Amino acid sequence: MTLAPVLSRYWDQPNSWTLDSYLRRDGYQALRKALATPPDAVIETVKDAGLRGRGGAGFPTGLKWSFIPQVSEDKPGDGKPHYLVVNADESEPGTCKDMPLMMATPHTLVEGVIIAAYAIRAAKAFIYVRGEVVPVLRRLQTAVAEAYAAGYLGRNVLGSGFDLDLVVHAGAGAYICGEETALLDSLEGRRGQPRLRPPFPAVAGLYACPTVVNNVESIASVPSIVLGGPEWFRSMGSEKSPGFTLYSLSGHVTTPGQYEAELGITLRELLEYAGGVRAGHTLKFWTPGGSS
Repeated sequence: MTLAPVLSRYWDQPNSWTLDSYLRRDGYQALRKALATPPDAVIETVKDAGLRGRGGAGFPTGLKWSFIPQVSEDKPGDGKPHYLVVNADESEPGTCKDMPLMMATPHTLVEGVIIAAYAIRAAKAFIYVRGEVVPVLRRLQTAVAEAYAAGYLGRNVLGSGFDLDLVVHAGAGAYICGEETALLDSLEGRRGQPRLRPPFPAVAGLYACPTVVNNVESIASVPSIVLGGPEWFRSMGSEKSPGFTLYSLSGHVTTPGQYEAELGITLRELLEYAGGVRAGHTLKFWTPGGSS
C-alpha cells in the first residue's frame, strides 16, 4: 500500500517551516478557495471527504463542526461567540506525530485552523501546546506572527470580511489535559479536570460558549481536502476511514519514527516501512495507540 506523502511531503526540505517556503508549495491557496465559498459549504466538503478525528476517537470531523449552532438570517443564534481549540497536547508515551508536523510545516496547521474557524464562524482560535516542547512552541509562534504580517490572520482576512485571532497557548504539562474538557479548563486558567457531559463542548465549551476541539493532524489535513476535494481524499484509506494518517513507530524496530500511510494499512506493512524488527529481537508483543 504505497502513498504519495501529503502531510509529511516537505518535512525534509530546507526551511520547510517558513512562510516563503510554504507559499512556494501552494500554501494558503486552500484558504483562498474556502473563503470564496459559504462556511456551510466548507463543512459539507469535510463531511463528504469522511475525515475522522486523528486524536484517537475517530469521530467524523465535519459532523463535529456541524454541531456548532449555525448563524444565518433565519437562525440569529444566541449571541455567544464560537471558539476553535486545537489539541496539541501530545503527551502519550511512545507516540510523537503532531510535534514533528508542527516543527516541520507549522503553516499547514495554521492554514487549517483559519479554514476550520471560518467554517464554524469562530473569531478566535487557540492552539494548546505542551509546555515542555519549547522549540515547537516557538516555531508555532513564529508561524502565527508571519501569518498575521501577511494578512492571513487578524481583521478582514484576505479582504474577505472574516476576522480571526489565533493564540498559541502553552500548557503546564499535565497529562490529563490531553482530554478535551480538561484542556478547556486549563485554557481558562483553572486546574485541568475532565468535565461531566452533557453539556458537550459544542454547546458549552470554552467560557461556556460553543467550541470545537480538534487534534493537530485533523486540522492540518483540512487544506489538502479543500484543494483536492472529497473524491481525492476518499480514493485513499478504507470505506469507513478514508484518507491518510501519520503513524508513530517506537520500540524494537530498525528505524523508529513517523510514517505517513493510508488508513487500513496492516501492521506487517508498517513494520516493513520501519525496516522490520531490530536485529537480535523477535516480535512478541505490540500495542496500538501508545503505552498507556
